[in-house]
Amino acid sequence: IDTLATSDARSAYKALLELASEHAVTRRAADRIRVLTPLSTREAMENRLDDVLAARDAWAALSEDDREAVLAAYDRYDEREGSERAAVDAALALLEAGVDSGPFAAIADLERETLEGAAEALAALEGYDSDADPSRLRVRDGADDELDRLRETLGAVEDVDANALEVIEELRADGVRDVTEFRTAFEDYLLSETDVTIDRVRTAMPTDATDATDFVGETLRSLRTELTASIDEREETVAADYDETLTAAREAVDRAVEAVDDVALQLSLARFALEYDCSRPSFVDPDGDGTPTVSVVNARNLTLAARDDESVQPVTYALGEHGVASVPDEIDIDPDLELPGSERVAVLTGANSGGKTTLLETLCQVVLLASMGLPVPADQAEVTPVDSLVFHRRHASFNAGVLESTLRSIVPPLTSGGRTLMLVDEFEAITEPGSAADLLHGLVTLTVDRDAMGVFVTHLADDLEPLPPEARVDGIFAEGLDPDLELRVDYQPRFDTVGRSTPEFIVSRLVANADDRSERAGFETLGEAVGNDVIQRTLADARWTGESGTD
Repeated sequence: IDTLATSDARSAYKALLELASEHAVTRRAADRIRVLTPLSTREAMENRLDDVLAARDAWAALSEDDREAVLAAYDRYDEREGSERAAVDAALALLEAGVDSGPFAAIADLERETLEGAAEALAALEGYDSDADPSRLRVRDGADDELDRLRETLGAVEDVDANALEVIEELRADGVRDVTEFRTAFEDYLLSETDVTIDRVRTAMPTDATDATDFVGETLRSLRTELTASIDEREETVAADYDETLTAAREAVDRAVEAVDDVALQLSLARFALEYDCSRPSFVDPDGDGTPTVSVVNARNLTLAARDDESVQPVTYALGEHGVASVPDEIDIDPDLELPGSERVAVLTGANSGGKTTLLETLCQVVLLASMGLPVPADQAEVTPVDSLVFHRRHASFNAGVLESTLRSIVPPLTSGGRTLMLVDEFEAITEPGSAADLLHGLVTLTVDRDAMGVFVTHLADDLEPLPPEARVDGIFAEGLDPDLELRVDYQPRFDTVGRSTPEFIVSRLVANADDRSERAGFETLGEAVGNDVIQRTLADARWTGESGTD
C-alpha cells in the first residue's frame, strides 16, 4: 500500500475498488475486493490477471439462464450469511447449473454425492459447529420424522395440560361418574387428541390419585417428562448421525467453502472487467530488456464511464519507450493520430474543462489496476509497475502551509530511489504565479534527473521553457461551440504542441449569452479584436449545427 504516495492516490485507489465492488456477487466478495492492494511482483500480477480474464471469458460464454442460475445461487449464499451450509448449497447449485470451465473448474472437481449428504446434515443441524459436542447439537424440525412426531405429541399433551380443568368438566358432562369410567374416558380423550400411544398413556396414569384433578395432572406431568426424555434421546441419536456424516465430509465441505468463495471473487472481478470492456495490460520491466513506460490506446476514464457519460472520449497517450505504433488490426485507432514520442516526462496544456485532469486520473486508474493484477479500461496498455505513485489533484488553496505540505508529499518519492510516476495537476494553483513556474520547472527537472515518469498539467507552459530534452509539451485543443454554445473540445492530446482554448470560441459564447445590451457591446468589442468575421462564422456554425441535428 506504500505505493500510494499521496492522499489523492489513495483516494483514487479507494474509488476504484468501490467501483469494482459494485459488481460483486456476494457481500464477502465485495469486502475482499475492497482490501485488494498493489502486488509486489510481476508474477503475482500476471497470475491474478490469468484468473480474472479466465473468469471473464467463462462468464461471457454462459447463457443468460446459466448466469441467472449462478447469481441466484450466490443470492441464497448471501441470504444465509455465507455459512458452511450456504457454501455447500451454492456449490451444489453451481454443479446443477453445469458450469465447469475456467474459474468453475474448482467447483466441477467437488464430490456431488458427498456434498449432498453434507447439505442434508447442515440443513438438519441448527447452528452447526464442527467443534461442538454432538450431545449439544440441536436438530431442526423436518430433519427426522420420528423426532417430529415426538415433538408434535409433546405439544399436543401440553395443550391438553393447559386446558385440564375444561377437559375434566367435558368428561363429566358426558356422564362419567366413577373412577373406572373416568380413567377409560380420559384415556380415550388422550388417544384421540394426541399421537401418544396407549401403552405410554397407561404407564403414565397414577394408581393412587385422590381425585380427578390430581389424576389428570399427574398423568399429563408423567407424559411430558417421558416424552421430553424420548425427544432428547432421539435428538442426540439423530444429531450424532448427522455429525458423523459431516465429519466424514469435512474435507469436501472445506473445499466447497473455499471454492465458492474464490469463484465469487473471480466472477465479481470478471463482471467488472466486462462492464467496462477492460483488457489485459502488458508489463514492461525496465530491469530486463525494456525501459519504463506507461502507454494506453483508447483508454476510458472509469469515473466518467460509471456515470454513463456519453461524452467519454477514448484517449491514446504514452510516456517512455512504448508500442503505441504497433497496434493490432482489431484495435480501431485514428490513422491520422500523430504518435507520441519516447519522452518519459510530459507537460500537458490546453483548454479549461478540456480533460487534462481526467487524463491524469485515467493514467492513475490504469497503473493502479495493472499493479493489482486487474484488466484495465483500454484497448491496449503497457505499464511499468512503480514503487511510488504520486497523484496530486488541483487544490485551490493559496497559502504557504498547503505549498509546504504538497512539496513534502510529492518530492520524497522522487528522491527515494525507486521507480516513480508523477501525475501532478495545476501545481500553480497553490502558490504565486511567478514562483509556481520556477517550482514547476524544478519538479519537471527533478523528475527527469531521477529517471522517473511524469505528466504535469499546467497553464504555464510558456513560462517553463526551456524544458529538459527528455520532456515534451502536449496540448488539448478547443474545436468550436456546440448547439448550446458550450465549448467543444477534442480530448485527445496533440503531442509536442502547446494546447490552447481558442479565444474566438470563448468570446463567441460570451457574445451569444449576453442579456444586457451594453454588456453585449463590450463583448463584441473584444470580438473585433480577435476577428469579428470569425465570431459571426462561429455563431452561425453553432446555430446551423443545432438546427440540422448533425452535431
